[in-house]
Amino acid sequence: MSERDIRLLRCFASVFPELSPEEIRIVSSQSNGHWDSLSTVTLTALVQEEFNIEIEPEVVPELDSFEAFRAYLQKSDSCRSERL
Repeated sequence: MSERDIRLLRCFASVFPELSPEEIRIVSSQSNGHWDSLSTVTLTALVQEEFNIEIEPEVVPELDSFEAFRAYLQKSDSCRSERL
């Protein structure tokens, strides 16, 4: 597991402390009854702070799982690398 994944896992664990790390890796808004709009806002804010990025508001609805956040961060890293 990469450092980025570990950091993302910590963000998710802050919002969903009842989930194990294994459950977090497969969690989505559809599979978790506790994932609501407040969870989405909190999780998005935590990820932005942890990774020092700005997530565009129109993208937030697409970030509906651990994997979606992970893919977004990978894409964000790639875009930053290309600009350098």
